[in-house]
Amino acid sequence: MTITTRRIAANGFDFAVDEAGEGDRLALCLHGFPESRFSWRYQLPLLAQMGYRAWAPDLRGYGETEPKPADVPAYMIDRLMEDVAALIDASGAKSVTLIGHDWGAGLAWTFAANRVRPLERLVIMNVPHPAVMADHLRRSWAQLKKSWYMFFFQLPGLPERAMTANDARAIKNAFHGMAVDKSNFTPDVLARYAKDAQRAGAIRGMINWYRAAMRAQGKLAGPWDVIETPTLIIWGEEDAALGIELLDGTDAYVRDLTLERLPGVSHWVQQEAPEKVGAILRKWLAAPRV
Repeated sequence: MTITTRRIAANGFDFAVDEAGEGDRLALCLHGFPESRFSWRYQLPLLAQMGYRAWAPDLRGYGETEPKPADVPAYMIDRLMEDVAALIDASGAKSVTLIGHDWGAGLAWTFAANRVRPLERLVIMNVPHPAVMADHLRRSWAQLKKSWYMFFFQLPGLPERAMTANDARAIKNAFHGMAVDKSNFTPDVLARYAKDAQRAGAIRGMINWYRAAMRAQGKLAGPWDVIETPTLIIWGEEDAALGIELLDGTDAYVRDLTLERLPGVSHWVQQEAPEKVGAILRKWLAAPRV
């Protein structure tokens, strides 16, 4: 199944969107940091084969989506949810399955909990529910140590220089260094992410997601409405940044929860183990819900 790139005007942005398939059932895939729409290259054809019109946009501040706001408030979660809603509206789809990884998963959690638009299914990859994350950051020194980069990113200017120095070596190392199976992180793949991060205004926009989140951290604890949408979590157990214990307590926030854990797989789950992730998606998305 061929992946094509198109431009979608939504919420005042010109989104670069990779697309596969057609029809009125949208599967909207939200990437994380320091990724781009390219991170869904294995899943888009699969979703298209299952009858979805699969979209993977470069999110606000990333890749080829323009403009890239420089101010931190532009990346507050309410603004990011507006982007997702506008993309859904622009699609004209009759049903929506929302799929997110890393920051895209955090955005997907929040979008579903706030019921911004009706969702048929929700798929989360390697990011805990925001309330669970907030609880662990309050009481777990181990998770605080793993999350050191979130605090580093609060500094002005220095993180941008550090992440893009030497042809964005730190961006490349984030993938290659954390991956257990590195075979899908070839030099060409790493060069793609390095190029995207070095686009004008990109690295500042990417890091501003963390700065905006820190400003709003008091809201993470809730209260949170229980998510009624059937939800699948796929979690690579060898995540160096987010411990497996962050799954504990998720069922308090989700009515219909399915959890699939992948031993020996890192944080970059959908890129590192696309066959395993694909098999899980194919089975779960095709299963009837009560």
